[in-house]
Amino acid sequence: MSHFDENDLIKLMKLSRIDCSAEEKQRFFKALSRVVSYMDQMSEVETTGVAPCNHILETMTNVMREDEVGQTLSRDTFLSNSPSHVGGMIKVPTIIKTTNS
Repeated sequence: MSHFDENDLIKLMKLSRIDCSAEEKQRFFKALSRVVSYMDQMSEVETTGVAPCNHILETMTNVMREDEVGQTLSRDTFLSNSPSHVGGMIKVPTIIKTTNS
């Protein structure tokens, strides 16, 4: 059975580099104590003979369709649906700005 005390909380705060008020320490202590208590409950569950589960959807598979060559749009038709284009390419807003140092 795990035991969580105020010293453990102080260690966690130091490792996390978190500074808390007395009220916040009290709230964190209560919350983390409940988590540790819950984990203790989980360790009491009998799991002998239960296979490990890495993912809850292990038995599901994707339904894939076959790739089929179809009709493509001409460049002019494609660009006519774009709000802005330059030199045969769609113009988009700048996302990353560079600075010259």
